[in-house]
Amino acid sequence: MTANKENMTANTVGRLCFRNVNVLAPMVRVGTLPTRLLSLDYGADIVYSEELIDIKMAQCQRVVNDVLETVDFVAPDERVMFRTCKKEKDRVVFQMGTADPDRALIVAQLVENDVAAIDVNMGCPKEYSTKGGMGAALLSDPDKIEAILRTLVKGVSKPVTCKIRILPTLEDTLSLVKRIENTGVAAIAVHGRLKDERPRHPVHCDFIQAIAEAVSIPVIANGGSLDRVKAHADIEEFRKATGASSVMIARAAMWNPSVFRSQGLLSVEEVMEEYLKYAIRYDNHAFNTKYCLCQMLRDKVESPLGKQLKSAQTNEDICEGYGLQEYYKKTQAELQARREAIQTNHNHPDQPVLDGDVTTMRVKFERREYPGEFSPKMFLLEWSRKENLEQPRYETVQRSQDRAFQSMVTMTGKKYRSTLWEKSKKYAEQASAIVCLRVLGLPEGRAGEEYSGLVGKRKREEKSNEMPDEEDTTTYFGARKRHLSENPEEQRVTNYSK
Repeated sequence: MTANKENMTANTVGRLCFRNVNVLAPMVRVGTLPTRLLSLDYGADIVYSEELIDIKMAQCQRVVNDVLETVDFVAPDERVMFRTCKKEKDRVVFQMGTADPDRALIVAQLVENDVAAIDVNMGCPKEYSTKGGMGAALLSDPDKIEAILRTLVKGVSKPVTCKIRILPTLEDTLSLVKRIENTGVAAIAVHGRLKDERPRHPVHCDFIQAIAEAVSIPVIANGGSLDRVKAHADIEEFRKATGASSVMIARAAMWNPSVFRSQGLLSVEEVMEEYLKYAIRYDNHAFNTKYCLCQMLRDKVESPLGKQLKSAQTNEDICEGYGLQEYYKKTQAELQARREAIQTNHNHPDQPVLDGDVTTMRVKFERREYPGEFSPKMFLLEWSRKENLEQPRYETVQRSQDRAFQSMVTMTGKKYRSTLWEKSKKYAEQASAIVCLRVLGLPEGRAGEEYSGLVGKRKREEKSNEMPDEEDTTTYFGARKRHLSENPEEQRVTNYSK
């Protein structure tokens, strides 16, 4: 174990330590799970996520992905905005882009149990960040910086940090960092360039050194990748040049994450293969995989391998260029086996549990499992009409921290609810309908469900109990519609509503 890791381990019983550590910087599109895990493998002590915007994250639902063994934060359009796993839980810092204290707190509370710390981006000069008053735009509004950081420090249990750029004068820079220190943050990362400067401009080590001397909290030096940090030995030299507690590496790690490796750099070809294995194992989006691999190829992006990479459309296509077809097939088979095992367990749901006067079950509405035209809510409604009962009544609530929904349905005076929260009001109502249908022993319209008739225990004529031919329909309601056409006196129950 290195001295860095001994120091970090000794000081991180429950809280992350930012002194004497080497850190993977937050990088848009690069700082996704495969890069973070690979950097940890090579010796990084702490890894930052890419910047994720608060407005988008606040709409996400936290989902435990049992197949990938990850925790996913999924947007309403089902895109995975942030994916993390147990391996990095104690060393990953979630970075957000925000300009609003309340919204920042909502996001921080959503993710805090799955990460080691929360960081606010106050240094990104790109328009996509600054146009909303985020990133480097915050540097001109120290009052808002204070409000955001104080709200987070007070509102979450994990350490809070921020990443800034220097201001035009040293006096203004020192005034800002002292105000930041007084908010109670655990550390401050400093990119030693002005917001208008780019990588071709030299990093201002003297500014970083002055900051490190002016505050008592750890200062993490950033901005040395081009001219100062090219290999692991350079990291310590950059730390000494800046007087900082720790060093944060961006582009040098983007080009070759083995820069964190104390034994020396590995070949880019070997690193790319290891990266790709993580990308396959954790189902990384193919376009993100391509982007990260292209950054590693750098000036070889127009090589035969680079051209093959750019033309690839899937992770499987990418694997062909790296000779990892067998690894891809093996990993996909393992994931499929896990998926089937989980599905088998899902087909034998937990027993109902009475919570006060509400019957609950752990049920999640998965739309793909109900491929027919008719939803569980419609099955329950049709059953209530057929039995001349009061129609089901739904009551839905939304929790503020992640905007997830939970619904309770009342049927014949009894209440039913799923213990899981859903991403939309509609899905929450469907989940509660499923609980009610399962407790009552009624069909719910699930794929592969054997036909049992709409009213579970009512005796029917043999013809009514026959499953309709596949060419007619594969759902119960196809048979029901055919039955109604033959029995017009029952037309009163044909007005379905979802």
